Amino acid sequence: MNHFYTIRLNRKKILLITAIVFAAAILIWTQTSSIMAIFTKDEPAALSKGNEDLEDVAVTFNISWGEEKVESILEVLENEDVQATFFVSGEWAERHPDLLEAISEGAHEIGLLGYRYKSYLDQEPEQIRKDLIKAQEVMNKLGYEDIQLLRTPHGHLNEEIIELAESMQFQVVHWNVNPDDWENPGVEVIVDEVMKQTENGDIILLHASDSAKQTAEALETVLPGLKNKGFGLITISEMINQAKADTELID
Repeated sequence: MNHFYTIRLNRKKILLITAIVFAAAILIWTQTSSIMAIFTKDEPAALSKGNEDLEDVAVTFNISWGEEKVESILEVLENEDVQATFFVSGEWAERHPDLLEAISEGAHEIGLLGYRYKSYLDQEPEQIRKDLIKAQEVMNKLGYEDIQLLRTPHGHLNEEIIELAESMQFQVVHWNVNPDDWENPGVEVIVDEVMKQTENGDIILLHASDSAKQTAEALETVLPGLKNKGFGLITISEMINQAKADTELID
């Protein structure tokens, strides 16, 4: 026989318990949190921001098509001695292995956008799995094994997609600074948006596909501008490792 118990609390007791729970939650957060994510509370999570206590930010690029803009962006990164993280579709990598090699030789980090740049929200889980497997196969064939960073096409995701990616040993990466450079709003607009929005731990989304016609020129101002504001420019893996190191110290 099942028994159900109820607890009757007066208003003062409810307020007191609520205050205690809130204070405990704040204490736990300040002691253990080092990265921000989408869909937390023990649910599958996508990294969207690094440690707010460190003056580091990550510059990231998406590439799904074209070959005209990558080299100019790499040139600016080299001139500013910045290592970025490039998320590429497997289909693009297959078509442009020389450019992928140039990215790798520049000591930049490589992540995946899946194989085809098609929203995962429009696909069934098994289709997504096959797309990711295909992307892995392509990258392995090109000599880039054990890629663990994944940004979903168009940034479209939900808990089910993240859970599937995690089951395949991917860390899903989102962003929280997006100047929409692919829309070519103007170099000054891109610069102003990045400089205005960026704070400690942010992940900046830019593009190196052919649609991003103003990004390289904007970077010539953005990169030294971020440095002048005291930011360190790091890769996504470095950002994740910082969080892991902080957790180990806390433990």
